[in-house]
Amino acid sequence: MSRRTVLRIGAGAGAGLTLGLGSACAGPTGAPGPGTISLGFNRSLVSLDNKLNQFDAAVTVQRAVRQTLTRVGEELKLQLVLADRFELTAPTRWTVRLRAGVRYSDGSPVTVADVATALKMYGQVNGSFITGFFPELPTVEQVDSRTFHLRTGRPLPVLDYLMANILITPAKANRPEELSGGLGSGPYTVTSANSGTGEYSLTRNTAYWGPRPRIDNVRVRFVPEESSRVMAMRAGELDVVDSLTPDSADQLDGLPGVSIQRAAGTRINQLFFNFRKKEGQPLADPRVRQALSLAVDGQALIRDVLTGSAEAARGVVPLTLEGAVRTGSYVYDPGKSRKMLESLGVRGLKVKIIWETGEFAADTSVMEAVLEMLRDVGVAATLQQFEPGGDILQWRQGRRGDWDILGNGFGSPSGQAISTLQGMFGGTAEKEKTRDTYQGFVVPRIADALSNASAEIDTASRLAQLATTQKEIWALWPALWAFVPDVVTARRDRVQDLGLQSVNSYDLATVRLEG
Repeated sequence: MSRRTVLRIGAGAGAGLTLGLGSACAGPTGAPGPGTISLGFNRSLVSLDNKLNQFDAAVTVQRAVRQTLTRVGEELKLQLVLADRFELTAPTRWTVRLRAGVRYSDGSPVTVADVATALKMYGQVNGSFITGFFPELPTVEQVDSRTFHLRTGRPLPVLDYLMANILITPAKANRPEELSGGLGSGPYTVTSANSGTGEYSLTRNTAYWGPRPRIDNVRVRFVPEESSRVMAMRAGELDVVDSLTPDSADQLDGLPGVSIQRAAGTRINQLFFNFRKKEGQPLADPRVRQALSLAVDGQALIRDVLTGSAEAARGVVPLTLEGAVRTGSYVYDPGKSRKMLESLGVRGLKVKIIWETGEFAADTSVMEAVLEMLRDVGVAATLQQFEPGGDILQWRQGRRGDWDILGNGFGSPSGQAISTLQGMFGGTAEKEKTRDTYQGFVVPRIADALSNASAEIDTASRLAQLATTQKEIWALWPALWAFVPDVVTARRDRVQDLGLQSVNSYDLATVRLEG
């Protein structure tokens, strides 16, 4: 299958493609000033909080306003931020100390009560993205004005990494919902926020407790159309754009004054099956899921659509994560796919594939190609594409319409395989009541195995348990296909010291402008 063929496939898929409500937003106008950096996102930044959702690039802006006790930095190593001590002092107790002098933009201090309240607020959100990584949320026991214990019922040896995702807000201003404005302790403050358009303006926090940021102002724009982002980059209206397709990256790479930065990714992009299907339905059978996976020519997709900027997943989480193991590979064999479906009595199968625009680079082209591949084995697929800011979250949680396959990306906020596995495959019946599971994936023996591994303090033993469990998950065929993309960001050369990390974010406070 040639690249031209793959990209032309969508013409025949038009009848099955339904666009969600909403229209694309206009691109940015006007070049940023000498002290302003302009960021163009392919997905709408709906808030400066992350309780419900967190796409990778959003972290750059969210943590410029609100900070965490720790963060995952270069080479996925842990760094201390608001804390200057984070130490496991007993199997179920961590001792943490706030850094002296940390304060919010209004000059008020960051307190132990703020940490305790933040954990409570995250715990009160139904369908939370972040809490899915925690086997349990810790409780806070204050020792003195700066020191406290984080206690858990069972050992949680990667809690220091997990806490890198709990954004701290003044207790009195925190809510069990995503926050678009408000106080933070980060290097920037919010001067304007519009979650509907995804546009935000930030200015340097003059009361920042850390090193002075090098840039005075940050302008965030939501530009869903990639062609618009490329044009704005050419015109000098945007300084940084993320999540580029290989074609756009190639176009910009040859443009004077523009550079491309790449890093190995830690995000897995999946065509994930809906695990809320009742027993007796075709997709509830792992053999059917495996048969469908054989219809997808992953090599053609990577070669001709993603043009080598990704690799097919060889495990249930990216192999770049600590504790990840290779569990298998996706094989293209349409003949075997048809035979398996026939032997299982599956005839005339219809599936609906849903995804949100911008979920990953070249998402529409990938979906349209997959539609044709499924058609080749006798499966009729329809595509439903949701515009950013739509109600796809309700669909994913099983609260709205029915679907069969979800195009979705799942980042690793900790760099640890255990937390990503916990987030995707650690669902329980209790969590499903509030839709706090990953697409309804509830397999008790898997959840128990992950729970036991997450509580294992001995590293070697924990990794051995994880290896076994990952192989068991693979055998369930949770995804039609999956791949791990490279992190690709384009920046104008006036933007310097942009330390792009494998988690597809960077520290805005260290970026500087020339000219």
